[in-house]
Amino acid sequence: MRWILFIIFYILIDIYAFQAVRTLARNSWIHGVYVLLSILILAALIYQISNMGAGKVMDINTMYVFGIFLTFFVPKLIIVVFMFGEDIGRFFTGIFMKVAGSDEAQFMASRRKFVSTIALGIAAIPFTSLLYGMIQGKYNYKVLKYVLEFEDLPGEFEGFTLTQISDIHSGSFDNRNKVEYAINLINEQKSDVILFTGDLVNNIADEMNDWKQLFSTLKAPHGVFSVLGNHDYGDYVKWESDSEKAGNLQNLKKLQKDMGWNLLLNENRYLKKNGQKIALIGVENWGENGFKQAGDLDKACQGILEDDFKILMSHDPSHWQSKVKKDPRHFHLTLSGHTHGMQFGIEIPGILKWSPIKYRYKNWAGIYEEFGRFINVNRGFGFLGYPGRVGIWPEITVIQLKKKQNTV
Repeated sequence: MRWILFIIFYILIDIYAFQAVRTLARNSWIHGVYVLLSILILAALIYQISNMGAGKVMDINTMYVFGIFLTFFVPKLIIVVFMFGEDIGRFFTGIFMKVAGSDEAQFMASRRKFVSTIALGIAAIPFTSLLYGMIQGKYNYKVLKYVLEFEDLPGEFEGFTLTQISDIHSGSFDNRNKVEYAINLINEQKSDVILFTGDLVNNIADEMNDWKQLFSTLKAPHGVFSVLGNHDYGDYVKWESDSEKAGNLQNLKKLQKDMGWNLLLNENRYLKKNGQKIALIGVENWGENGFKQAGDLDKACQGILEDDFKILMSHDPSHWQSKVKKDPRHFHLTLSGHTHGMQFGIEIPGILKWSPIKYRYKNWAGIYEEFGRFINVNRGFGFLGYPGRVGIWPEITVIQLKKKQNTV
């Protein structure tokens, strides 16, 4: 029933958008190509989704079909808005001209052509953007650097740097050269420690088989640390048995160990430098809105002293907003990911930062500060669902810790 309603909606949108094409192009070949493309895209989407199975696991082929669907459908929605608005104006203008006794036919035709031209011109913007996002945007890696100051930072950690990556989603990769470039870019930052904040895979540990060796080359003097994200547990797969699911999670944990990563499962480690230390705390996924809540702050903080400088790794930023930022143990810096910045938005540094994801997550990209505590929400290394990025580029974060100087 849902498919029937969706197909009807799709056809109605398509017919309405077609009016703009027909107004500007009288060639029957163009009309035929339009109709054929619409049918093929709809058929491909239905076929791919129908063959995902009960587990609803989206592979890279399904992502591309979904991406192509969005690339064509979103511009059509924009066209429909213009054409519907024009039809309303056309209705009232027609009544007025009839009452006035004016010849409306020529005026209406020229008006329709003008509005159709504007509609198609504006619709071309999301079309080219979404297409670019799939071809180039998803591997348009950006290194974002921040300096954060703390009054109680241990002196030996003045200038200490950490590189954060998040949401690798290795099951989506389709270009080894681009991923290798990004790995080299991470190592080139020469940070003291590398921290990965969850979602290594889309669904199953085997997705990392082709990428394990490459990610094993990540190195830092104080090591590479990681936590689990919601996708790492295999919750979105229909497993044959609970033991099969548990085995997949064990494989994912072992894989990270084999890569030389230190996976923190509601536990902590001290990073030490010349007799001083800072606490690195890693919790399992804790999220709201139906996401897994396996994170246990109390367990993760066992052995940590109250006045220790603390860095917390927690995949979902809703954890910080709901639990962490007001915690009396004072977590100085929290590192999260999860949102991907929705892989779509507009960012003009210092002027504008917007994505639809902001209406679901208060902290969705970049640095935020409340109560003297900071969180960085990494925009993600990989991609999922739509196989691209528009305006919200894949991110490598470099944070330098500084001791705040008292000024009189």
